[in-house]
Amino acid sequence: MDFAHDLQSILVQEHTLVFPRFDTARAWTLGTRLREMAVARGHAVAIEIAGFGLPLFFAALEGATPDNVAWVARKRNTVAHFRRSSYAIGLRMKQAGTTLAEKHGLPETEYASHGGAFPLTVAGAGVIGTITVSGLPQRADHEFVVEALCAELGHDYAALALAGE
Repeated sequence: MDFAHDLQSILVQEHTLVFPRFDTARAWTLGTRLREMAVARGHAVAIEIAGFGLPLFFAALEGATPDNVAWVARKRNTVAHFRRSSYAIGLRMKQAGTTLAEKHGLPETEYASHGGAFPLTVAGAGVIGTITVSGLPQRADHEFVVEALCAELGHDYAALALAGE
């Protein structure tokens, strides 16, 4: 996998997938979209949309486990801390040969540098929360969120998808 290429692609995703405005109704619509996509594909995932300090949507699909819920929280915390995709942070840590604990003193029990949490960004306001999925391999978790955001915001997913591994 080309870390530099993926990191550049994720940066484009983060700058492109921005809401003009966001409220609880939009959180429900996006969460429902993610849930419907997961059900249609038979994914056993946990899904969360959260403002900082405020849960807005949560679903655990058939087959999801308490571990998935714990991963959601740890990935969410990573995005809240860095205001970047948890997958981008994980790739940067791998690229540098370090971990969140070693480089930033962040405990692994509370933070995860694995893909699946994406910054919830609003134009003119910045990052206001997170969209998180856990239950698939980390790159697939990340891309699942990106695909749903593209559909929600009217962007072409094929143009923003990460290149094949």
